Amino acid sequence: MPQIVFLAVAVGGLWLLYRRFVREARKLSEKSRRTESERRTGAIGTLVKDPKTGEYRVKRDDE
Repeated sequence: MPQIVFLAVAVGGLWLLYRRFVREARKLSEKSRRTESERRTGAIGTLVKDPKTGEYRVKRDDE
């Protein structure tokens, strides 16, 4: 019985690590795609509209 519990905890931990890896890979892929698009068009950054004020600003990397 302890082996089954250990196996279940190990599989759950590995699943969480996998999900984190996939999330980070998607972020890096999107950032790379955005950077390539900016380089191709000569843009300085990507503009996003602030929903509260309605003003546009340059998108930060952590968004």
